[in-house]
Amino acid sequence: QVQLVESGGGLVQPGGSLRLSCATPGSIFSLFPMGWYRQAPGKQRELVARITSDGSTNYADSVKGRFTISRDNAKNTVILQMGSLKAEDTAVYYCNTDPPVVVNGRRYWGQGTQVTVSS
Repeated sequence: QVQLVESGGGLVQPGGSLRLSCATPGSIFSLFPMGWYRQAPGKQRELVARITSDGSTNYADSVKGRFTISRDNAKNTVILQMGSLKAEDTAVYYCNTDPPVVVNGRRYWGQGTQVTVSS
């Protein structure tokens, strides 16, 4: 059974930092590129950071230089370290494979974790 569990979100002031964590269901996920996605109210979900199985990373221009994605395949964990946070980073953040995993013909998404950047 696929289960992706995101954690670490919260309320933070502009300029602050947060560390998001994603628990993946097993070692097989270590074979796939993983990504952190986010969806802000009224907007489509977007991929903001991606990491391949061997650790190569890519970032959306909007977060480049501020966010860092990493993975620990031994612990089946994917991390998103976020810094210099801005109000426009406010969104629900999800982790998933890239492209997203499909279960019974539908893209599977976990519950996500809410990040709110506000003073």
